[in-house]
Amino acid sequence: MSDDLKKILYVEDVSSIATVAVMVLEDLGGFEVRHFLSGQEALDALPEFAPHLVLLDVMMPGMDGPEVLRRIRQLPGGRDLPAIFMTAKAQVHEQDEYIAMGALGVIVKPFEPISLSETIRDMWTRHISAAA
Repeated sequence: MSDDLKKILYVEDVSSIATVAVMVLEDLGGFEVRHFLSGQEALDALPEFAPHLVLLDVMMPGMDGPEVLRRIRQLPGGRDLPAIFMTAKAQVHEQDEYIAMGALGVIVKPFEPISLSETIRDMWTRHISAAA
């Protein structure tokens, strides 16, 4: 795994939220972001895009974020792919469940657009430091 976070695969079914997040992650954060409206689209694109991090909404129709992460973990190279959940469903016990699934952290919606990139970088840096 690279220590440098550049490519983020983002799964969010609400277009208005995704538009804001992608804009700030690309324009302010300098990330290359690929956004998908569904978990299946993201899973299909994952091997070709080869992201450094997956950013997942929790509540989505069809396949929720935790299920997307479970399926990523079954793919070649997906077992250790870092993931962060973004959700309004963020009671303490729920956040604990997401962390137990292997997520680096949870970003609570509504999120602060100006600090989104910094929040993600902070979680990434803690992850890299812990792995070293």
